[in-house]
Amino acid sequence: MPTGQDPDSGRYEIRVKGHLDVRWSAWFDGMRLTNERDGTTSIHGPVMDQAALHGVLHRLRDTGLPLISVTQLDPDQPHRSNERTPPTPERDAP
Repeated sequence: MPTGQDPDSGRYEIRVKGHLDVRWSAWFDGMRLTNERDGTTSIHGPVMDQAALHGVLHRLRDTGLPLISVTQLDPDQPHRSNERTPPTPERDAP
């Protein structure tokens, strides 16, 4: 059923290896940055369309931090606001 919304718009989570300071959020169109305990940064928030997503990815490339993942979030999934990812043995193992 058509909603009038671009099918490529939505909320995304982009994960990179390394930490970015919160001041970088302005550079990523106001998306939220969360430094995780596992040494990664989660960048999440709304993206208008694929062109905007590619713009964010190009700016991210310029930081030099390795890209881990890009995930389109389910619109019904609750927003994570400065929430730390709980430790798991698989992810936090040395």
